Amino acid sequence: MQVGFLGLGTMGFPMAANLVKAGHRVRVWNRSQEPVARLAALGAEPAAAPADAADGAEVLIAMLADDAASRDVLLAQGALDALGKGAVVVNMATVSVAFTRDIAAEHAARSLSYVAAPVLGRVNVAEAGQLNILAAGDVAQLDRVQPLFDVLGQKTWRFGDRPEQAAAVKLAANFMIASAIETMAEASTLAAGHGVAKTAFLEMLTSTIFAAPPYKGYGAAIAEERFEPAGFKLSLGLKDVRLALEAADAVNVPLPFAGVLRDNHLDALAHGEGHLDWAALSRVAERRAAQK
Repeated sequence: MQVGFLGLGTMGFPMAANLVKAGHRVRVWNRSQEPVARLAALGAEPAAAPADAADGAEVLIAMLADDAASRDVLLAQGALDALGKGAVVVNMATVSVAFTRDIAAEHAARSLSYVAAPVLGRVNVAEAGQLNILAAGDVAQLDRVQPLFDVLGQKTWRFGDRPEQAAAVKLAANFMIASAIETMAEASTLAAGHGVAKTAFLEMLTSTIFAAPPYKGYGAAIAEERFEPAGFKLSLGLKDVRLALEAADAVNVPLPFAGVLRDNHLDALAHGEGHLDWAALSRVAERRAAQK
């Protein structure tokens, strides 16, 4: 399959690499050229601009940072205009519900199809091709791109025929991950206040009643204070919490704890920690308890 791939960051690079290794013809673009050169060495075709990556593509995958980057690359830099009629765009990044609805309408006006398919999993999961893919869109188009999803993930979860449904699911999931990080931070700080080692406390919890990937992965990072290099930056966690609040506001769903999470993320950013891994949110609870 002829695939265009936009965005070769922490997650995008291993995803594009897996498509190349699976034998797909992949033309790649990124703002910085270093990952493009590395993928070209694996057999990908480099593109000088987003429109070049889109030209001739049957499927165009976007894995860009946020709404603004997606809008700029897809619209302002001409990626959509370069696609032939009948092509499908698969946005696998975490973006807002409102943006997803708007960009899907832009695609329809151009006789293009749009599928939302954000992913669950950190970089090591992406490298192994074991992502969980949260998809929504036209059933025929989902079926069309399923062979690509089979390369990238261990399972594709379908949530409806409107792309914004997948965006809502991803934001709800990331809200839960942020909540897990915050809960572990507060609970381990409580235990530490009574002289219990955080490593022992978190190892016990994540090996027993909370033995799930987000708890085990972020719990180990909190216990070891392993915040660099960031697998997922804390600043991006704030972006996702804000998007969850925005999506909730649009349908009159109160998310009181999300407000707490937003403020704690802002505390972390105010202390210059936005570049650290999301697990560094734990420092907020430690500071408030005078343990740092």
